[in-house]
Amino acid sequence: MPTLYTMPGTCSLAPNIAVAWLDAPVEVHTMAYGGHKKADYLEINSKGKVPAVKFDDGDVLTEASAILEWLGAAHGKGTYGRDTKLGRKEAEALSYMTSEMHATYGGHFGPQNFAESQDAVEEVKRKTYEKLANQYKHLNDVLNANGREWYLGKRSFADTFLYVLERWIEQTPLSIDDYPALKDHRARMEADKGVQTALKRQDMEPIG
Repeated sequence: MPTLYTMPGTCSLAPNIAVAWLDAPVEVHTMAYGGHKKADYLEINSKGKVPAVKFDDGDVLTEASAILEWLGAAHGKGTYGRDTKLGRKEAEALSYMTSEMHATYGGHFGPQNFAESQDAVEEVKRKTYEKLANQYKHLNDVLNANGREWYLGKRSFADTFLYVLERWIEQTPLSIDDYPALKDHRARMEADKGVQTALKRQDMEPIG
């Protein structure tokens, strides 16, 4: 049985939720924070990041969007096929969230990686939050345009990563109250039994 490696507070929550939604035959192994830097995990994923899936044959798949696509293809029973409109839009949304927005969060989680002086670090943080504010507005606008219930109008794996981003906003000076569609979506996700299962497996609590 494949094993999904997760860690509290990380974007590995997205494929964890997908596993729960699909009731996929995947074992979820949650490491304590910092476990991603230990030798036994680095043998699995030398990038030292989560998520990762290790298969029975020893193959390893990393990156949240790639793992979500594999889960959909292997266990989604055609629901998330890339030959459908929903599947195409899901791929587009996940690409934006996992590359554009996740990269922007680098200026929040590690501003010292982009600047040396304290003044420069503060400037990186300020520009990061300006960019995130515009990106959250984009997400809120898309959700509104698609009926507010699900990001793409129907439930998809885009909702799993959107929920991660809706949690992360609490770590920034931004307020989810400025994005009412996202706030409602986060509450709806936290009422979902699959999300609750994934949170428990990952030693996390609801935020809303």
